[in-house]
Amino acid sequence: MGIHEVEPTAPSPLFKAGAKLMGTEAARRFLKRYGWRIDRAVIKLTNGHLSMSLVLPEVLLTHAGAKTGKQRSTPLTYFTDRGRVITIASNYGGERHPAWYHNIKANPRVTLSARGYTGTFVAEEMTGPERDRLFDLAKQFVPNYADYEQMAGGRRIPVVAFTETTHNPTPSG
Repeated sequence: MGIHEVEPTAPSPLFKAGAKLMGTEAARRFLKRYGWRIDRAVIKLTNGHLSMSLVLPEVLLTHAGAKTGKQRSTPLTYFTDRGRVITIASNYGGERHPAWYHNIKANPRVTLSARGYTGTFVAEEMTGPERDRLFDLAKQFVPNYADYEQMAGGRRIPVVAFTETTHNPTPSG
């Protein structure tokens, strides 16, 4: 896999501090409304080598809109597991799933970019014990996910795994 491997079980102290800062109410509001737009631009301008979060590993998901088919880009925190890129559709603990989740359910073939690499991946929502195992890893990696789980009320936060296809993986340059 060309996307940089990120081990979820051993976050650094700097990573933990960044996650804690991003978990504040003010940061959540800012990120949900504006941060992702700024981050998307920063990631594109630096070819995936820098993001607004600075310490959280991010991948830029490029996906087709479920209704329009229009290409969209969304920066997401990720970790890797068994050769897959794992993301959490937390929507910062909101009551609804994020738009990107609906888009990848309708159009699972996507592009992921990070740290100078771009590849084609297929998205799959994890269910059952595998979803629970990965969400437990996510909460260990980014403790904010435990807060988001409580804030989401009755919404079960989806876990999405992206598996790289063998078609057209290319270094970004």
